[in-house]
Amino acid sequence: MTPRILVLPGSNRTGSFNASLAAAASVELAGQGADVNRISLVDYPLPLVDEDLKNESGIPENAMKLGRLIAAHDGVFLCCPEYNSSIPPLLKNMIDWVSLIKKDGDRAFKPWAGRYVALASASNGKLGGIRGLYHVRSVMMNVGTQVITEQCAVSGAAEAFEADGRLKDERTSAMLANTCKSLIRYCTMMSAG
Repeated sequence: MTPRILVLPGSNRTGSFNASLAAAASVELAGQGADVNRISLVDYPLPLVDEDLKNESGIPENAMKLGRLIAAHDGVFLCCPEYNSSIPPLLKNMIDWVSLIKKDGDRAFKPWAGRYVALASASNGKLGGIRGLYHVRSVMMNVGTQVITEQCAVSGAAEAFEADGRLKDERTSAMLANTCKSLIRYCTMMSAG
């Protein structure tokens, strides 16, 4: 069975390095046989998480749409910018809203539960945003996902991509390929199980 992978960059910035990394990951995943769906959070604007708002109006419709999308896939490939060595607010807000979903209509519904997740980051810094992935990993494990061990960090991101979107550096390209391979393997096991 072909695993379905949702690729999601945690940045809406024009010219985002992590959007470029999401594009490269999508090509790699598809090349390895996955059914890939890449989205942008710009298409799913959300208010800041607010318990009063949730109690008054329920879960925002865009959070529900994201939750349904996540649940419809076997795995999620997150491309995460690093803000002050941690998780960016856009990504954290989305993760938190989706984690607050408990029902879809009359049925119990927890979109993150059981999803396999791969993490990657791209930054102009020498560490490629890897310090932020530690915090993303912790948050994703807390919401019920299975975060795979393999991850990818792209340093010097402004110069890291070829004109066609591929990664220039062989070692970094191999790291991305290995992360994609591992995510597909886990998702395939889940689908078969």
